[in-house]
Amino acid sequence: MCFTPEYRETLRASLLKWAEAEPTLVAAAITGSGAGGGEDRWSDIDLALAVRDSVELSGVLAQWTSLMYAEYGAAHHMDMHAGPWIYRVFLLANTLQVDLAFVPAAEFRALAPTFRLVFGEAQVARYVPQPAAADLVSYGWLYALHARSSIARAKWWQAEHMIRGVRDQALALACLRHGVPAAHGKGFDLLPAELLERFREAAVGRMDGMETTRAFRVALGALADELPLLDPALLDPVLAERLRGPLAELVNWTQVPPPC
Repeated sequence: MCFTPEYRETLRASLLKWAEAEPTLVAAAITGSGAGGGEDRWSDIDLALAVRDSVELSGVLAQWTSLMYAEYGAAHHMDMHAGPWIYRVFLLANTLQVDLAFVPAAEFRALAPTFRLVFGEAQVARYVPQPAAADLVSYGWLYALHARSSIARAKWWQAEHMIRGVRDQALALACLRHGVPAAHGKGFDLLPAELLERFREAAVGRMDGMETTRAFRVALGALADELPLLDPALLDPVLAERLRGPLAELVNWTQVPPPC
């Protein structure tokens, strides 16, 4: 049976109770949508936990992993690392996602506005910055080059994957321009409807040369169009101008793709 919001609330309260009773944990906070008032039916649990000393981190991770499997029906888990933070992400049998972020107390702080301290103390907040526009542009042209070669080689599924990469980097640049979150697609649905309508045309409808080439042309055009619109503080105008030629060359290639 799928989890309910009531179950999620009960589980979160139980986990925080465990945390407060654990002497190796000196602080805890609710993060994500649960801290920012944006929870809905499908939200997960996000908790940040401060470990008293870095040498105790591995033991705490093992203890909490055992707890999640033995008491709360975890089916699997994975780890993600970001600086000193270890995010242990659990999938429960009822499909609820539980993200437990562990960090030594000296680094326990808010990384985003969605941080609500439950007990203990936190260091001065240090928000994670938006992705760098130059990095998004770099991945955009890299995906574009591989999309071209995939189409030329009649590898339609690989081409579709690469075209999505071009599109998503362009969407992330649009997010930077509009001041909404650019990472992990979180701001895509906040972009203006007329802009999203154009990006919709970058979706590949069927796996053949004509359709992948068409979608590639749209995705490339969207990427190229974003560059001169970005604030110079986000992207060096010299770089934007330098890339105009190669991107135009790729667009021209889509008009009549040469044989492999």
